[in-house]
Amino acid sequence: MRATVVGTAVTLATAALLTAGAATASASPPTTSSSPTASARAAHGDRVLVDCFAHRNVRPADFILACGDGNSRLKGLQWSSWGAGGATGTGTNWVNDCKPYCAAGTFHPYPVVIRLSGDTKWTKHPSFDRYTQLSLTYTGARPEGFQRVMSYPLWDGPSAPQG
Repeated sequence: MRATVVGTAVTLATAALLTAGAATASASPPTTSSSPTASARAAHGDRVLVDCFAHRNVRPADFILACGDGNSRLKGLQWSSWGAGGATGTGTNWVNDCKPYCAAGTFHPYPVVIRLSGDTKWTKHPSFDRYTQLSLTYTGARPEGFQRVMSYPLWDGPSAPQG
């Protein structure tokens, strides 16, 4: 009898973990072959885009916009310019609709033009200038409640949003 109760408990726990994993997996945007190392390495004096993990990026292929929950990400970024006057590129903003809730939501792709602007020294590494503002222009459909152009202050490092 005791073996049956333990076996049932293990089976239920395993089922719960598999269900949680499936819900999380379904709420993930498609992965790409790029990795953090796919971004160009920042050299001393380069203009950088600081990510959620306080890593310096130059022309990244992917970038998380929603650092807290990852429900808005830029993927497949192609940069046409990058420098002191700003940066311009195109890509796809994958946004979770969070319906019925975020873990069970679906990511939807929205083509965007990305513009980086602003200039300040990066607090963590003052030898690097960093962009301070990101704007997205949706070239077609856009997420519910979003304007055609959305602007966001950029991070100086973890838990230090600017703006």
